Amino acid sequence: MAAQRYGIIFGYEAKGGRHGVELYWKRNLRILWFGLFFNHMAYTLSVPFFPLFLQHDLGITRGVEVWAGVSISISFLIAGLCAPFWGSLADKYGSKQTLIRSGVGLGIAHLANYFVYDPYSFLAVRIFQGLVAGFNPASVALIGTNTPQKHVGYALGVISTSTAAGSILGPLAGGVLSHWIGLRECFIASGVMTLLSALIVIGVKEIHKRSEGRRPGVIDDLKRAAGNPRLMRVYALILLVSTSVFIVEPLLTIFVVQLGGSVDNAALSSGVVFSAVGVATVLMAPRWGRLGARIGYERTLFIGLLGGGLGGIAQLAVQHIAAFGMLRFGYGLFFAAVYPALNALIVQYTEDDFRGRAVSLSQSASQFGIVLGPLLGGFLGGWIGIPFVFLLTGLALLGAAWGVRTLHPGKQVVLTSDSAAQPPPVERAGQDNSSQSGRHL
Repeated sequence: MAAQRYGIIFGYEAKGGRHGVELYWKRNLRILWFGLFFNHMAYTLSVPFFPLFLQHDLGITRGVEVWAGVSISISFLIAGLCAPFWGSLADKYGSKQTLIRSGVGLGIAHLANYFVYDPYSFLAVRIFQGLVAGFNPASVALIGTNTPQKHVGYALGVISTSTAAGSILGPLAGGVLSHWIGLRECFIASGVMTLLSALIVIGVKEIHKRSEGRRPGVIDDLKRAAGNPRLMRVYALILLVSTSVFIVEPLLTIFVVQLGGSVDNAALSSGVVFSAVGVATVLMAPRWGRLGARIGYERTLFIGLLGGGLGGIAQLAVQHIAAFGMLRFGYGLFFAAVYPALNALIVQYTEDDFRGRAVSLSQSASQFGIVLGPLLGGFLGGWIGIPFVFLLTGLALLGAAWGVRTLHPGKQVVLTSDSAAQPPPVERAGQDNSSQSGRHL
């Protein structure tokens, strides 16, 4: 039967399913690209302007940095706690269902923000948003399990440009819309875009092997991950990188005003600055993905962290908005290598039946970093000043780069878009590969 030939028999991988993966991976990549683009654009359309929303609409006059940090962090804290649960369900029932569930839930959360008139209700909505999160990790997991191994590096590089493109247009659109219709109304636009992303991913063709028997719990997943040293090192890097990146999230809009930007135009000016990193990522992420497939993802990860760290430190001395935007762009050119490399290494170091849960655990590490980052940024920005927060960010990224260089190489695996190389052997949990040659993390 045709359904058997392509391995699509309502939720499990039939005989010939690998052929279905070969057939549909490009289609899925295009669909997920647009789904993630609208999802991330909706997020960045409103979230960068939380400090302004808290001040102008919710009446916060003191400690805006702290309130902004808490409002950003609380959602990611809840999302990090829930990620292993959603990942386990995705491994059993497929990532597509998680994509649709998350898209609809996040859309409702964005719309609910329109009806918020006090900071505590705002935090309650942010908690709900964390409960239903998971669109991005489900997309990465679906790419990892439904893309031929030799194309995974390329696919992850391409998919990272979708969030980057969303982060370009989101802040710009938010800055314009906030002037046109107001900050509160931007949440309506975010909700509509997020619901559109859920509608788009309905077209994904997932080849999924249904898990039989007892579904492993979160403790089982943690034990399995802990038995894979290379995977645990990746998680540690994700935690550090996410913390260092998001420590400036609640501060950029305030810093733009401190550099001499008009308070009335702060949303638009900060939107341009936010977009600079996204533009750089769109330009460079696919190139970093291809380069990583050739020279090793640890090497591109090191280069990205090194360049990002130096770019972060350079922002300490900036005095003008234009120079700040240019430095953010240069930082983004290098940092575009980091997340595609980390995602590729997770795919490389895990087995198929654990990949969805491994990606979700990585999302937990990322979410906890995103929780710590804005909280630290909010408190440190008001204590030592925003420029010194940039210094700490740069030092953290340089420390992460040093950590990558101190790791012993393992077996090199080539993941290219055009290579005919055979799929790499997957490291078993607890397997000792210290004697292998090539790349290792």
